[in-house]
Amino acid sequence: MHLLLRTRVAQPPARVLSGFDRTLFVALAPPFPKLHLLRFDGSRPGDRVEIELAVGPKRWRWTSLITEAGQLPDGSQYFIDEGQQLPAPLRYWRHRHLIEPNPRGLGSVIVEDITYRTGSRVLDVLLYPAMWAQFAYRRPVYRRVFGRPQG
Repeated sequence: MHLLLRTRVAQPPARVLSGFDRTLFVALAPPFPKLHLLRFDGSRPGDRVEIELAVGPKRWRWTSLITEAGQLPDGSQYFIDEGQQLPAPLRYWRHRHLIEPNPRGLGSVIVEDITYRTGSRVLDVLLYPAMWAQFAYRRPVYRRVFGRPQG
C-alpha cells in the first residue's frame, strides 16, 4: 500500500533536513499508540531508530534502518528508513522522507512517501485510514518547527 502526504514549510530543504533530530522525532509521535524512543542515531545511512509502541500493557518493538540519504540535482534532500523489526501485522515498511524546494518560491515541501505491506491486501486497505491519520498528525508539527510558508 502506498501513502503520500505533502506539507509546505518556510525553511529551505537543507535546513529542514538538519532539523530531523531526536527532538523532532519525539514531537512527531501521535498520542496513540504511546511511543517510547529507545534509540535514535540520526538520518544518515547506517543509522538506526528503535521504538516501542504501547497500548495498555501490550508492547511492540519497531526498528528501522536508514538505508539511503542524499541530495538530488534540483536541491531536494532525502533519506529513507526501512523496517527491520516491525510490529504485527506489518511485514514491510519503506519511508522516504523527501524535502523538495517549494516550486512557489521560498521554503520547502516535506513529502512523506510510505510503502507498507501486511501480507493481506484487505488488511493493507483497512489500515490505510489509520496510517494516513498517523502521518497527517505531523503537518502542524512540521509547520510549528519549520515555519508556515507565506502565500
